[in-house]
Amino acid sequence: MDMVKAYGNFIKKSAENPKTAQKLINLGLAIAYHWLSRRHDKKMPKSFKYLNRICIKFMHQPLKNPNNSAWVNLFAPAEILHAMDIYPLFIEAFASFLCGFECEDEYIDRAERAGIAETLCSYHKAFLGAGITGLLPKPKFAVTTSMICDANIGTFRHLTDMYDIPCYVIDIPNYYSPDAEEYVVDQLKEMVCIIEDIMGRKLDEARLKKVLMTENQTRTFLKKYMDSLEYKYFPTTLTMEMFMLFASHTFMGRQETYRFYQMLYREIDSYPQKQVKRIFWIHLLPYYQTTLKKYFNLNDKYQILGCDLNFDFLDNMDYNNPYKALAEKMIKNQYNGEYQRRIEGITKIIKKLKPDGVINFCHWGCKQSSGGVILLRKAIKDMGIPFLSLDGDGIDKRNSHDGQIKTRLEAFLEILDG
Repeated sequence: MDMVKAYGNFIKKSAENPKTAQKLINLGLAIAYHWLSRRHDKKMPKSFKYLNRICIKFMHQPLKNPNNSAWVNLFAPAEILHAMDIYPLFIEAFASFLCGFECEDEYIDRAERAGIAETLCSYHKAFLGAGITGLLPKPKFAVTTSMICDANIGTFRHLTDMYDIPCYVIDIPNYYSPDAEEYVVDQLKEMVCIIEDIMGRKLDEARLKKVLMTENQTRTFLKKYMDSLEYKYFPTTLTMEMFMLFASHTFMGRQETYRFYQMLYREIDSYPQKQVKRIFWIHLLPYYQTTLKKYFNLNDKYQILGCDLNFDFLDNMDYNNPYKALAEKMIKNQYNGEYQRRIEGITKIIKKLKPDGVINFCHWGCKQSSGGVILLRKAIKDMGIPFLSLDGDGIDKRNSHDGQIKTRLEAFLEILDG
């Protein structure tokens, strides 16, 4: 950890020289990939070791190949990019990697000094700071959606104007209807025409169908893994649960993701039915946080069953009608629209997985996670399940107070143990 912090300090000192900072980021990712290929915690499941490597690969590809890359948010239809061999840079994940490099504070502060509001989500502030300083290499275009996060559109428009690249915003209606579906399909087709013009190559619709077919096969293993989670012990870490967002969202449809979920399902079958306290996590996981790591990383007493974000869409997709399938996936996502839909989706998963307790993390700057917590608490308590809401920051370590988290978490765990 000291070595990582020292490396992060080099990146911070290079903030005024973005080319040097870019090289340090790329070198750090290359070193991490090769190091993880050789060394692992023996308690870590093999599937998570594989996930660790492919997530670093997914992050490194667009940074090394900016002329064949695009910025995307978590809910963008990246399947289209995979079908066109374009590397998506998942902006929330890039901010998380800055945290992993121990330099997120530098770029958050740079954004604030440039006039970005302190109250904005720190993931977006870190990404904005990286763009403002030139740390981000220039991609060919960007794609975002109007779903869930209020910050997405503003962040994308600000930086794409600064970088002088096209930005396509997909407007997602709150409720499904045939008209709403057609509205999104028209946008997707328009977006594809724009991407084809920018990249100078056509989308092969047969290739897109194959990507969606792979996504369906992948989601089959995800649901089988969920079935096993009902009664199996499976060690995980906060970092791996966050890394699963790569697999469950931006890189769905990739062969590497298919292999990961296949490995995950097959591996959990070899684990015992162990008596542990099982906790379902809602919203983001501050994977750097000392107390949370102590209690949940590869722990044989307390098990994180999963994060709600990784189970937000579990339906099969009609791969023979790819635009329609992608439109339905976005409109019908449990996070799209009113907060009550999210609560209904979460309670459905909880009824299946049967956790002993639920933890909700209110991330700094996220209006949804903070504003809906009272409704969520009532719904979980009506199910007779202990509920804990923690306040903190997903990446900015200065906004998470270990003493407060430790006191509240240990009191909660005492309730579960009692």
